[in-house]
Formats: sequence, C-alpha cells, structure tokens
Amino acid sequence: MPAYRSDNGYRWYGSDEVERLALIVSYRSYGIPVASIATLLDHQKGASQPQLLRDHFKQLEQEITQLRKQQQAIVALLQEPQLLEENRVTKERWVEIMKASGFDEDAMRRWHQKFEEMEPDEHQKFLESLGIDADEIKRIRLL
Repeated sequence: MPAYRSDNGYRWYGSDEVERLALIVSYRSYGIPVASIATLLDHQKGASQPQLLRDHFKQLEQEITQLRKQQQAIVALLQEPQLLEENRVTKERWVEIMKASGFDEDAMRRWHQKFEEMEPDEHQKFLESLGIDADEIKRIRLL
C-alpha cells in the first residue's frame, strides 16, 4: 500500500513500505506461500513467525523425502545406483544454492544459528544429509 498518492495518481512509497517489500521478497525466496507471508507480516493475526517457518521447513522436508523416494524408485528401475550419488545435494551444492539466493557468509552463519536454535536435531540431520564430516558439523553447530 503506498504511503502517499499524488494528485496525478503517482504512488509514493516510504521506507516502511520498502522494508515490507524486502521482507516479502525474502520470504518468497524461501518458497513461503503468499498467504503465510501475510500472516508473518501481520503479527496480530495468528501463528508466530518461528512457528510458520518451522511449518514451512517441515513441509519442505516432506517434499524432499518424497522426491528422494521417487529418485530411488527410478534408480531401481534403471538399476543404476550411482545416479543417487551423482544427484545428491552436497555441502558445496547447498552453498551454491544459498549464494544464488543472495546469502553471503554472514547470512549463512545466521541461517545456521537460527536453524540450530529452532530445531537442533533437524539441523544435525540436515548437515549429515549433505555429507559433512562430524568435526565440521560440530563447528557449524557452534557458530
């Protein structure tokens, strides 16, 4: 919603509107549905931000699990198990994805901190799924 509309119909946006748009763009980049974004932006109406983000995370995890099952079924049909390893998301690939989404090193560190704070067991499982060794996982979880 514009902060001001001039007599000629131009819409003028203030810093609050620009900040709100930046939040919307950020939430959309995480794949959060527009309806949930509205709730996140309007703290008066329902679920808290951490709960909505947890719910979205769990939904993504279910989708990933389903996709992996589909991959396994295809590999079984093709009888080519190396395909699973070739297409597995590794730490390097995950970092590429995060950087392509606009995350710098500091933002990735904050992401891991929040993940660890909200869901430490799931954070551990996620890091293991990327094929990261135990020592590096300890280091990441202590960030």
